[in-house]
Amino acid sequence: MNEITTIRPAAAIFDMDGLMLDTERLMIPLWQKAAAPLGWTIPLETSRRLIGLNGASMRALFATEFGEDFPYNEIVKEVIRMGDEQLETGIAHKQGLVTLLDHLSALGIPLAVATSTRRERALWKLQLAGILDRFEVIICGDEITNGKPAPDIFLLAAERLGKVPSECVGFEDSPAGLQGLHAAGIRSVFVKDTVEPSPEILATVWRICTDLGEAAALFG
Repeated sequence: MNEITTIRPAAAIFDMDGLMLDTERLMIPLWQKAAAPLGWTIPLETSRRLIGLNGASMRALFATEFGEDFPYNEIVKEVIRMGDEQLETGIAHKQGLVTLLDHLSALGIPLAVATSTRRERALWKLQLAGILDRFEVIICGDEITNGKPAPDIFLLAAERLGKVPSECVGFEDSPAGLQGLHAAGIRSVFVKDTVEPSPEILATVWRICTDLGEAAALFG
């Protein structure tokens, strides 16, 4: 981990899937399973590139890679169906999540979620994981025009919190999310889940932590 610098941010903005909730590992292989019966093969690397993207960006990625004939609606519907079957049994927190949320709350730092997931599903996941009431603001992928890596979702979260972006801190596990935080002028904390960002993206990161609990030491 980088040399620790303790700060007191005006607010903390969290990604959801793969960062707070251990859901990305479940979802990645479902794209292959959903596509196969329809005669399509989705490489594992393509599935990983979907991490952090909203629906419009995912649709655009598939159109670019497979053409306009790609049955995006059918496949994403099946991915969601299979994913929900698994998630309904419970959603595991990523390591150290509650420790970090408790620490930030004790410091009086307001918390927000900025997730590419549509609002209805995001609220369902957060409720199922038992952390919905932890956040003052929740911004979702269907509430902004330009998804990650654009900064829009993070800027809107800071605005709804009434805070200056440069005085906030953001937590992300995806390259797209880290790019969005950097573009928004928000300090970023990277906690790896399934994807390793490029050296160029990592060069923009404020701090790198092995888990969310470790990140608590950054704030005081």
